Amino acid sequence: MSQITNTILMIRPVAFRMNEQTVINNYFQEDLELKYHEINKKAQVEFDAFVEKLRGVGVHVIVMNDDLKMDTPDSIFPNNWVSFHKNGTVGLYPMFAENRRRERREEVMECLEAEGFIINGFMDYTAAEEEGYFLEGTGSLLMDRVHSKVYCAISPRADEELVVEFCEDFECDPVIFTANQTAKGQRLPIYHTNVMMALAEDFAVICLDSIDDKHEKKNVIKHLKETKKEIITITEAQVQQFAGNMLQVQGKEHKYLVMSEAARSSLKSDQVKEIQKHCKILSSDLTTIETCGGGSARCMMAEVFLPKALKKV
Repeated sequence: MSQITNTILMIRPVAFRMNEQTVINNYFQEDLELKYHEINKKAQVEFDAFVEKLRGVGVHVIVMNDDLKMDTPDSIFPNNWVSFHKNGTVGLYPMFAENRRRERREEVMECLEAEGFIINGFMDYTAAEEEGYFLEGTGSLLMDRVHSKVYCAISPRADEELVVEFCEDFECDPVIFTANQTAKGQRLPIYHTNVMMALAEDFAVICLDSIDDKHEKKNVIKHLKETKKEIITITEAQVQQFAGNMLQVQGKEHKYLVMSEAARSSLKSDQVKEIQKHCKILSSDLTTIETCGGGSARCMMAEVFLPKALKKV
């Protein structure tokens, strides 16, 4: 079992903008005084440059175009609605925003199968939407695939009972906590776990200051230490620059921790050295995507762990 993959799925945006349905609890979103088509064009430029950088170091990036008729402003963040697993299972997740539910497209599965990947079945949690419960994929669920643990910060987009159900289905242990940020003058839940924490092979980047409950904080540290992961701490100010929204991937010759330029610029030299003990850093400018979407590099990449079909000779 591997923690990281060489293959990621990315969705090129066609209707990107600040999503009026997610801004209610995503305190990272800001409105840019630009027309929607200008915002989308800027996002496409950032997206294309990011893909080029990833491919340049040997990461296999499968790019699909969003469908304009679906009007899905957040489709650039596919990791929230789908996850792809080593046993050929595809996870489908209940989404908080109604317009994000349209991101779930059969064409994505057809594209992966055309690339030679095997899909054996689906673990579908989307019925929970009807009852107002949500669990937004690997935005909410940080999977330690090697040690069968799942770290999850409970929020309006991550229901505790659904987390437990997921862990039962995928036979892993839940590490549940609440992560907060100061917004609107009060401590409010961070909407996705992967904004304040990144889990790599040998280390974790995490904002422990966001876990206000001392017992929960100790429990998270205990689980990370049990699995011999070096803990690299970041501040709440760095979380605001998306320094928690990172993903380790396998390139052709090296492993990379992928992040935005804003996240990279926010890191102190000692944090950079700690990361570079384990892998290289790859960063790309995602200013428009971060500002309007309230998500960053990690949210844009859905890891593909599906098995591949044997090639016929």
